[in-house]
Amino acid sequence: MGWGDLGAFGEPSKETPNLDQMASEGMLFLDFYTASPLCSPSRAALLTGRLPVRNGFYTTNGHARNAYTPQDIVGGIPDSELLLPELLKKAGYINKIIGKWHLGHRPQFHPLKHGFDEWFGSPNCHFGPFDNRASPNIPVYRDWEMIGRYYEDFKIDLKTGEANLTQLYLQEALDFISKQQSSQQPFFLYWAIDATHAPVYASKQFLGTSQRGLYGDAVREIDDSVGKILKHLQKLGISKNTFVFFTSDNGAALISAPKQGGSNGRFLCGKQTTFEGGMREPAIAWWPGHIPAGGVSHQLGSVMDLFTTSLSLAGLQPPGDRQIDGIDLLPAILQGKLIDRPIFYYRGNEMMAVRVGLYKAHYWTWSNSWEEYSKGIDFCPSQNVSGVTTHTQEEHTTLPLLFHLGRDPGEKYPLSFASEEYQQAMERISIVVQQHKETMVPGVPQLNVCDKALMNWSPPGCQKLGKCLKPPESDPKKCFWPH
Repeated sequence: MGWGDLGAFGEPSKETPNLDQMASEGMLFLDFYTASPLCSPSRAALLTGRLPVRNGFYTTNGHARNAYTPQDIVGGIPDSELLLPELLKKAGYINKIIGKWHLGHRPQFHPLKHGFDEWFGSPNCHFGPFDNRASPNIPVYRDWEMIGRYYEDFKIDLKTGEANLTQLYLQEALDFISKQQSSQQPFFLYWAIDATHAPVYASKQFLGTSQRGLYGDAVREIDDSVGKILKHLQKLGISKNTFVFFTSDNGAALISAPKQGGSNGRFLCGKQTTFEGGMREPAIAWWPGHIPAGGVSHQLGSVMDLFTTSLSLAGLQPPGDRQIDGIDLLPAILQGKLIDRPIFYYRGNEMMAVRVGLYKAHYWTWSNSWEEYSKGIDFCPSQNVSGVTTHTQEEHTTLPLLFHLGRDPGEKYPLSFASEEYQQAMERISIVVQQHKETMVPGVPQLNVCDKALMNWSPPGCQKLGKCLKPPESDPKKCFWPH
């Protein structure tokens, strides 16, 4: 979902009344970022509080490549990483994930082995349908065992876009909240729906209801579901004891536009890129009785901050034996303070850009290759900025491209290298980058090796359903990442 997809962020159709109300009752973050322009690494960052290059969710197969966790990936979230639910257990929390996990599908990467107590959802996105010969259809899990597969038992009609998954995920959320409230149990719910990821889907009652087409239908259903969750918290009388945060894992995928792609507002490009459209996200904090209504924050925030902030809310300290990139946002949320911190924009194993204050310096630029672009794959449709949206990897480490995001949020007008403003800003940014690189210890890359034998052929529980499939012979290879 993109920064420009919600009415509260300026979307003109105003079709997100519940999220807009959430914003009016809570706080909007206008400068909030994901940790990667792609889904898997950003989710790993959210749950570990660490940049993907630290927690292993990156590849070294080619320079500055985006990589995620497809069915044939060998890697996943390492045991050495401490996830938010593992730490919240120390404060007595019950933890549930609903929806998309995407941190590895092999048994050792299962979310219930990494701190979650319950799971209803899938290890991958809802790609398919597959033929169960060259590729198996992707499983849906309840806790430890699969309960079916996408397109077979959990229908998604690619012609109409109809699927009931968001409604299933909503009911799971409401039931979980009710259960924990009745037992007076503190809980952490990670509600990771994916209806706005192509192939976009919505349930029957929302199809055809948006001015924005099928993508808008999906956004409207997500908005309606968030509204129902917030009302449920209020009905149960626990809203003043429950911190809720809404955001996205990366910017809208303009490659899917216009029919299945969202809006990144005034920002340049979209998902897969380290321009603002790929990494600046809609973000809303809601906590009645604690967060002043109608707040707007310009605090530079990150999904990694949700890790540290959640621990703070639970009275816990972040682990002291590793570098944590997330900061505690509570001073910004509750007291309106602005905390000075940089934002690093990574693509694979390369720091592409950094934001310090209102300045953003690009050390590398790349949208996608000429080869992919010639096939019609375009992450920046109708947004060519000469010398900025490059189709070859362009290095600017000697003289970074510098933008003032206050005056130029669309990254169209690089500052003159000869200007005094450029010299002063880069003097400050260079110190930040030097300190960052001196302390960077990359994790073991998890997204380098693929093996079709490790796909979702026979997930736990397949025997009961008669849905086990025979895998091919193991043949591990280097994964290929074109972007």
